[in-house]
Amino acid sequence: MKKIPSFTINHERLLRGIYVSRKDEVGGSVVTTFDIRMKEPNREPALHPGALHTIEHLAATYLRNDPEWADSIVYWGPMGCLTGNYLLMKGDLEPRDIIDLMRRTFGFIAGFEGEVPGAAPKDCGNYLLHDLPMARLEARKYLTEVLLNISDDNMVYPE
Repeated sequence: MKKIPSFTINHERLLRGIYVSRKDEVGGSVVTTFDIRMKEPNREPALHPGALHTIEHLAATYLRNDPEWADSIVYWGPMGCLTGNYLLMKGDLEPRDIIDLMRRTFGFIAGFEGEVPGAAPKDCGNYLLHDLPMARLEARKYLTEVLLNISDDNMVYPE
């Protein structure tokens, strides 16, 4: 079988950042898939599943309520490798277009207090797998170490 494009990225040199994973035409419109990479693959510990699950709930809720971008959000979800998330958005977009949105999203997560949206048995298929303190810590780390100092090295896939 042919390798899918995301398996052809050099994960040994991949940094934390925001990358365009792919662009697809759907119904005459472009959908951009972003790789929101929170961990350097195979070089630092992956995200804890409970933290990543909480980040998923908080980011998806925040993004779908963002006044500027809500209508462009198609999907937010975790990567199977537990090193980040995928964000699918309507439009032919680049990482620089969503830096401010990601800063606001991860700032929201880093400061979130209260009940995690959708973390109840009737709302979630694995409601016990949540870790808000770790989600906040990981969001703050990504925000301060990556998003507030982002450069081209964090937005262009390595060769």
